[in-house]
Amino acid sequence: MTYFTCSPDSAAEPCRKLLEIAAPSNIPVLIQGETGCGKEVAARSLHHWGRNPQAPFIAVNCGAISPSLLESTLFGAVKGAFTGAQQDQLGMVRAAHNGTLFLDEIGELPLEAQSRLLRTLQEKTVVPVGAHHEIPVNFRLLCATHRDLVQLQKEGLFREDLLYRISVFPIRIPPLRERAIDIPLIAQQIWRQFCTEQSSLDETLSAPEMQLIQEFPWPGNVRQLRNVLERWALLRPHGMSFSAALQNEFHLAHQANETQIRTKVQTINATQILNENPSSPQAIYRRRQARPCPQTIRRALQLHHNNRSQTARYLGISRGSLCYQLKKQGL
Repeated sequence: MTYFTCSPDSAAEPCRKLLEIAAPSNIPVLIQGETGCGKEVAARSLHHWGRNPQAPFIAVNCGAISPSLLESTLFGAVKGAFTGAQQDQLGMVRAAHNGTLFLDEIGELPLEAQSRLLRTLQEKTVVPVGAHHEIPVNFRLLCATHRDLVQLQKEGLFREDLLYRISVFPIRIPPLRERAIDIPLIAQQIWRQFCTEQSSLDETLSAPEMQLIQEFPWPGNVRQLRNVLERWALLRPHGMSFSAALQNEFHLAHQANETQIRTKVQTINATQILNENPSSPQAIYRRRQARPCPQTIRRALQLHHNNRSQTARYLGISRGSLCYQLKKQGL
């Protein structure tokens, strides 16, 4: 099992301290952060570091449950309450009794379910679908979201009273790009997990492999890093290099950055791009994000002896786009 970890000088160190402070209490915690940054790991750490780590830890992804089954999944149901209810259903809330209920992506919870959850928190009871009596429950509530709940509340999509209930102790998990110092630590921790499952793997990532990992921007955060290492653990015994395994992520990284580009044009220093190792992941990624300036195009053409197809591929743009830029900039 993986628990929240970071270096002493990391931007995530204040977050880790808050987790340690909150863990022994029963205070509701709202964990915020980008997709894939480790919100569930933080929630599991809160539970593990708490008073009773052996108690149930029930995780529910609110965005992954069909709306028609959401209430019965959360609050349970009695036999015959609806078509297909052939027996009593305990529900996630009751399953977390005397333990921890972790509601991931709580921002996706429909308003009707929000009302029922609020009542459960206020009364410390639950009424299964189709039942007419209340059942006492006792659990610690942890919630997580990548969305702005205050903005959702202003738009009428999230109850204000529920927001106050769940955000007693907010904790923000920084994205991986803000805690680059932790990348080797996290990567090695993940890799050792795979090594326990596959005895043929070396337990330590090599220096070149770790350099590639540190150079990549990881827009998908820890989840993306884990996915790449898991894929490579499977392909490595068949002769694939880590560099080849990482190539598949460049397109995803470029797509993930498109939204940021629309709102804030990023200018990349041409000299920095061209002086880097052309085949390094960092150089490829930067070229694919940059809007090539005349100097960049001119140098790239020189590098490829005026071969437009190779130059366009190097810059991460189509040949047509390159020809358009050459004509537009009079090159």
